[in-house]
Amino acid sequence: MTTTAEPVTTERPPTRQRYRPTELETVPAVNALLERLGLGRLDAAAVTAFGGRNDNWAGPTTTGEQVFVKTVALTPDGDCPELQRALSFEELAELRLPPGSPLRSPALLGADRAAGVTVHRLVPGARSGAELALDGDFDDELCRAAGRAVGALHGLGPAEDVDTGAAPLPPLAWLKALPWSAVQERSMAQIAAWQLVQDDTEVVAALHRLRDLEKTVPHAPTHCDLRFDQFIRAEDGAGDLYLCDWEEFRLADPARDVGAFAGEWLFHATYSVFAPTGEGTPQREGDTAGFGLSHQEIVARGSASLRRHLPRISAFWQGYLESRTPDAGLPERAAAYAGWHMFDRLIATAESHATLNPVARAAAGIGRTVLLGPAAAARTLGLTLAGDTHASDDTSTARNGSTPR
Repeated sequence: MTTTAEPVTTERPPTRQRYRPTELETVPAVNALLERLGLGRLDAAAVTAFGGRNDNWAGPTTTGEQVFVKTVALTPDGDCPELQRALSFEELAELRLPPGSPLRSPALLGADRAAGVTVHRLVPGARSGAELALDGDFDDELCRAAGRAVGALHGLGPAEDVDTGAAPLPPLAWLKALPWSAVQERSMAQIAAWQLVQDDTEVVAALHRLRDLEKTVPHAPTHCDLRFDQFIRAEDGAGDLYLCDWEEFRLADPARDVGAFAGEWLFHATYSVFAPTGEGTPQREGDTAGFGLSHQEIVARGSASLRRHLPRISAFWQGYLESRTPDAGLPERAAAYAGWHMFDRLIATAESHATLNPVARAAAGIGRTVLLGPAAAARTLGLTLAGDTHASDDTSTARNGSTPR
């Protein structure tokens, strides 16, 4: 008797980070807006939520429409600056984006300014950039597409009705001390992370210099909250790349967005070797988040992971240069923002922890190095421009006959 064994597959299903949404009955403005738009009401039994600080709902309505609905907070006087900034992007994109632009954002179906609610068409089969990165699917091609999209955004040019106020991060007042209200809302690990920043006079001085420099450089339409989860891709890897969540959109230093994308990869490279992702080094039992590893092991793993991920940053940058010619100082400023982004992300991810784990401290060390040495970091990250004398060791040697630094 002959038997045939079924092939064993080790493929994991794609990562999808979904959450239970807030009860719709507690936010009546959501279905009220949908009904005014002729879209019916959300099917409460079928909706889910994506991550993020704002309440959101994704799924079908009673008329069969697939929508993504989000609420943002109102100020005490009833204003909604986050929604206003998001709508100013929509208006500018409609006015200036040409057909076939590499910058795509899910279609806006409607908004209620008084309630702080927006409705977008739900991207079919949407997976966020964070999910793609965890599975190793945010590859060079997608990074290049992301770079072209961000370059197109920065090339839209200044316009009326776009916020010109300073971006909130890094918060200079918090570099001295956290307000008591912030202390009450943060975990012990987050407070410890802030102390790492506040106790480092060189880091504090560098962040002040970066904020001062921003006032003197050319501004452009800028996302100002760029993270992996602000990118989404349709149809399980076969569709277009979209950029979303425009609540911090304003005229600012475009180096913020470039640095944030580079910083995301630095952060991912640091953490992915200590967590079960599609690209990480196999773990020993008990070494999650670096516990049980020596400092030398953490550094070695992190360095190897960084070398694997640097091509992603380079691909993004090449895509960016295909869409826009930046000012000469942007690469160095972007590297500095990448350094800050490392601190920002480790503070955010420490929300549910009582102590900073070893990998968080390693991430802080990388952020410090990049922030304090942005010129060298820009070259390491591949953020170079044509004519950069340090972009190629061979070029540097041939030009001045010295040993490359």
